[in-house]
Amino acid sequence: MAKMLLLLWLLVDLLVFIITVAQDAQPVGVCYGRVGDDLPSQQDAVNLYKINNITRMRIYDPDRATLQALKGTNIELIIGVPNDALQSLSQQSAANTWVRNNIQNYSDVRFRYVAVGNEVDPNNANSQYVSYVLPAMRNLHNAITAAGLGNQIKVSTATYAGLLGVSYPPSNGAFNDNAREFIEPIIRFLAENNSPMLVNIYPYFVDANGNLLYALFLSPGTVVSDNGRNYSNLFDAILDAHYAAQASLGGENVEIVVSESGWPSAGGDAWTFQTAETYYKNLIAHVTGITGTPAKPGRSIETYLYSMFDEGMKPGAESERHFGIFSPDGRPKYQLSFNLIKSRNGKISERYGLLSAFSIQGF
Repeated sequence: MAKMLLLLWLLVDLLVFIITVAQDAQPVGVCYGRVGDDLPSQQDAVNLYKINNITRMRIYDPDRATLQALKGTNIELIIGVPNDALQSLSQQSAANTWVRNNIQNYSDVRFRYVAVGNEVDPNNANSQYVSYVLPAMRNLHNAITAAGLGNQIKVSTATYAGLLGVSYPPSNGAFNDNAREFIEPIIRFLAENNSPMLVNIYPYFVDANGNLLYALFLSPGTVVSDNGRNYSNLFDAILDAHYAAQASLGGENVEIVVSESGWPSAGGDAWTFQTAETYYKNLIAHVTGITGTPAKPGRSIETYLYSMFDEGMKPGAESERHFGIFSPDGRPKYQLSFNLIKSRNGKISERYGLLSAFSIQGF
């Protein structure tokens, strides 16, 4: 009888664990940028997502060919509003038209979020768009709600570590003084509407020449100790600094979705093919597990890798053109297994989606 009770207890415990993991696990998404002249067609790109069981995508504008290719797939989508379109959406009528043309007309596309602007910052070259972000967010939210899609599609904006004035230690995270006026009402809007903040997180740019093991999830132990919270990777430290900064402005319950994270394979400091592959592999293992961060433990982290392809026409440093996990011809640059789960003993098990050089129509 004792053995049977023990076996029953173990089975119940295992079932509870499986249900908990299934409910919390987040598949990894991949950003689909198209700043190149040698990239596959949108249909072939979507086929590549499907073949590799990549079930979440971020795009940066409402590209009709991409939306058409996504029809009827199970791929969840972050659709972007480019910065240069923000001003026009400060009018409700324009926002209504945008939602009708780019969302309602594609009823069989699984829209998840609308990213209203990308890395708009009072201190960078995008400062001209600061006053348009929140009005555009409000108007798009109104239009989505009026269309009966408010519970399905959340409106947000994509920010980045450049808005932080303090990031160390993470619990002291705070926005730049001159960014507070811009970001605080956005945070309050997100809190009121139960929407997440989208944040682009790049340990490569924050500390590429510093502690490389810390940036690559390879530190053997604690690197930063912060009021009882121990950090062994830079990704978690940046993410928790954003959480702390939000909390101080009324956003303690606003979830963060990591809307970009990646590492270049060429063209910059601290780069090699091997370091990029290491970063992507360890990032996937970390965010799809249920470890969470020291400030937000016990859950996976919704994350989008940047990017699907190397984009040969991206402006800026040479490294900007080498973030792809695929080459433009569709060949995988790395052997990456998507959607991993860490078990209770810390081991990693593969769920599905081994990246491999499958041939698809068009390649």
